Amino acid sequence: MTKPVTLAAIAGAHGVAGEVRLKLFGESVAGLSSHKSFNDGALTLLKIRDDGKGGAVARFAESTSRADAERLRSTLLTVPRDALPPLQEGEFYHADLLGLPVVTDTGEPVGNVLAIENFGATDIIEITRDPVPEKGPKTFMVPMIPAAVLEWDEHRLVIASAFAED
Repeated sequence: MTKPVTLAAIAGAHGVAGEVRLKLFGESVAGLSSHKSFNDGALTLLKIRDDGKGGAVARFAESTSRADAERLRSTLLTVPRDALPPLQEGEFYHADLLGLPVVTDTGEPVGNVLAIENFGATDIIEITRDPVPEKGPKTFMVPMIPAAVLEWDEHRLVIASAFAED
């Protein structure tokens, strides 16, 4: 897959010398620091450190003032998919699942993967219903556990029919 993968977002300026606060979407600062270039070379990482709050503080070559850092607010930091380490069995990158068609184990199409959230216990897959109902919820959520999400590949995600809400 060649689509870019988002690893973090710039949350705002930190100090007056151009540093930025980062919201991390990966597991750690170490994972982000292994990349030196983001957004097809538009941003070059010079330094990064843990902020002690689950995020990070970074300095980019292209940001030398607070004004530069403020202009970067809300910028997503992406790298090419092939720049990421290979996955182990059962692992996935969120970017690989987003947009996948979802079917039940009986073959019934139910929708597409809209988002992947984590509220503390496990990843939760949000699925848009297809067709979209006139009344009622347009999405539903399924926990990313073996009993609910049976398999996935680059073409589809299969959920147990018991988890496909009507």
